[in-house]
Amino acid sequence: MFFDSMRQPQTAYPDIPLDATVGARAFLPLIASGRPVGTCILGFERPRGFSTQERTVLTAVAGLIAHALEKAQRYETEAALARGLQQALLPHRLSAHPRVKTAGRYLPGTQGMEVGGDWYDVVETGGSLALVIGDVQGHGVQAAATMGQLRSAVRAFAVGDHPPDEVMRGTNHLLIDLDPGQFASCCYVRLDPLAGLARAARAGHPPPLLRRPDGQTELVDIPGGVVLGVDPHARYPVTELHLEPGAILALYTDGLVERPGADIDDGIAALRTALSRAGGDEGRSDGRFLDGVADRLTTAARHAVDRPDDIALLLATRPTAAPSDG
Repeated sequence: MFFDSMRQPQTAYPDIPLDATVGARAFLPLIASGRPVGTCILGFERPRGFSTQERTVLTAVAGLIAHALEKAQRYETEAALARGLQQALLPHRLSAHPRVKTAGRYLPGTQGMEVGGDWYDVVETGGSLALVIGDVQGHGVQAAATMGQLRSAVRAFAVGDHPPDEVMRGTNHLLIDLDPGQFASCCYVRLDPLAGLARAARAGHPPPLLRRPDGQTELVDIPGGVVLGVDPHARYPVTELHLEPGAILALYTDGLVERPGADIDDGIAALRTALSRAGGDEGRSDGRFLDGVADRLTTAARHAVDRPDDIALLLATRPTAAPSDG
């Protein structure tokens, strides 16, 4: 509806309170996909007429605005669903063991929908604990959905008491069968809480870091295999390591150590230094202490304005004092 001045609608609709100004008005319904999504009202300070060409242009502009609003509303809906999906797929509580403390952190990337394919998990496997971290290629709903499938698969293999190399091979075959057009990296560590013996396998994932009780921090040398979802015949060698009481094992995704234009080895070295300094109080290795270490290692990432990639971090330690039986 186009009015040369507000006197016209005041005359046509005397029972409706209208703007007291006398300028012209254009009321443009915003229609997208055959339904109204809003109204655009253009106001002018003075009375004026609307030519046929102006009416055509304004009507076309209203259509573009309606289309943009519809896309924005759809994006918000999809983003909310994606965030809900990811929150449902990530563990709300890590499996606990009296002789092992764990702490996990997840930070979504700030680009796009702020959802992605990074995950971590801790799974009870009889008398052992499986520590898992992984990263599905890409971002968005598809990456989160694939992540959920892989997390479920790894949990199933872990609960079935399979060794690390079989867990990696089975998950690799599953991803190839699903054929989502994506690949994933993963690191799987099976830890004996009593002896501290850990057996680890990785598939194209950054190697873990191990901080010893004396503060010395090293990169754990795990030969590893190719990423999941590429080669059906891939093999994943198993490496043994020992987690001493008071030591901290750190599993992480590349979002924590990789920056555009920088070498990932430099990022890993920086994380290694930060982990060495974050240990601090050697007399403590309880859950609160480990949470503090996790917070310190992700401080810079949490305060970063731009995070191009998701970040996942999983820490594990064996308390220096054995739990009492009482």
